[in-house]
Amino acid sequence: MPIERHRPKPECFNTAAKLPFELRIEDFSLAMQDVYDFFFDVNSFLLNKGLARLDEILRPAIMSGVLSDFLTSSLAKHSRTLTQNQHFNGHPDLLVKGAYPNDAAKAGTEGVEIKTTRKAGGAVDTHGAREQWMTVFVYRIDDKTEPARDRAAMRFTEVYLGHVTLEDFRKNARGELGTRTATLHRDGILKLRKNWVYRESE
Repeated sequence: MPIERHRPKPECFNTAAKLPFELRIEDFSLAMQDVYDFFFDVNSFLLNKGLARLDEILRPAIMSGVLSDFLTSSLAKHSRTLTQNQHFNGHPDLLVKGAYPNDAAKAGTEGVEIKTTRKAGGAVDTHGAREQWMTVFVYRIDDKTEPARDRAAMRFTEVYLGHVTLEDFRKNARGELGTRTATLHRDGILKLRKNWVYRESE
């Protein structure tokens, strides 16, 4: 079966969503398409070589990291006012252009954090609770269809964007070797979901 190239579905975007920093629905659509085009190109090459798709090769945590970095770069390219945070591992991923010296902030407040997850509904772990604008892209990978060459391409099914505060998080217990994380609690995730940007039906 020829590999497919997904496209965002225009009817699945929420034109009433509250978008900060002059973001537009088109910015999200273009960023999603950039990711789809990248995976189409790379996976076409890999399959022609008799290799597995990139989304099958990468471990889940690595996949989420790749998607987050790609979406950050693409949204920065299409946005009118946001740019990538030039501080290594700085927060948030996108900063308002010119708001910080050299567009770099270790812990800034003017911008948007980008998260990706395979969990429907947008629940995602963060490295710490903080007040922020946070965008969560939910994606789906077909890892069950057989034969594997007939598997559907990775696609985004939900996108949420909300302003959350410290009170919207719960801290997660940490094991001996674990890193402390925080997750939006029930009311916090409901707050995030109210401002959905994109939702596909089953």
